[in-house]
Amino acid sequence: MVPPTASPIDGEKPNGPRSRKGVQTRARLVEAAKKIFEKHGFLDARISDIAEEAGLSHGSFYHYFESKDEVFLEVAEAEEDRLSSHSVVDSGLLDPSSDATVRERLRESNRRYLADYRDEARIMGVIEQVSRYHDQVRDVRFARQRLYTKQTEDSIRLLQSQGLADPQLDPAIAAPALTAMVTRFAEMWLVQNLLDCSFDEGVEQLTMLCVNALQLKDRPGRRERRRENPT
Repeated sequence: MVPPTASPIDGEKPNGPRSRKGVQTRARLVEAAKKIFEKHGFLDARISDIAEEAGLSHGSFYHYFESKDEVFLEVAEAEEDRLSSHSVVDSGLLDPSSDATVRERLRESNRRYLADYRDEARIMGVIEQVSRYHDQVRDVRFARQRLYTKQTEDSIRLLQSQGLADPQLDPAIAAPALTAMVTRFAEMWLVQNLLDCSFDEGVEQLTMLCVNALQLKDRPGRRERRRENPT
């Protein structure tokens, strides 16, 4: 089917808004697409529904996106960017200025990841489903997963160098194993509803698994150091 033509809006070039208004309109379409995909899924979502949700004409959609697949990819990329900011062992775990213990920082990292996943569970369920048969969506997911898996690997190496993690672990193997456990756990729990527990219980059990897997030694945070060495 040949997409309907649309007159240029505000002097914009198709699929590449340059003005502030064009950027805002594109963002509105992405947000509208997310709502429609959450409501109808990928296969049943229609471009006309997305345009209507965004308050635009059907033809105007094609000024910014060539297809439903393209706007879905942008939605998926935005969600993966959001979630990939919380790797299993993120930079917060290694922050020497933190007032928390290693275990507390790992728990907070897991809590933030799972809270974000819970907030976006409806669209993540659609993305997870589509990635199983859509090569481009799968590539987007894998690219982000490779990024935070590498961050996790580097963090494990640093923890080992500080004597805080099991030196016998191979970080190149342990990192993808841990990230797979966390991401699959989030999907089973928060999308598929295969687990019945409170949010705090889920976070605590996942943290215990990560701590045990890495054999983390809980170096005292500043609060504990102050108690041990009062001035």
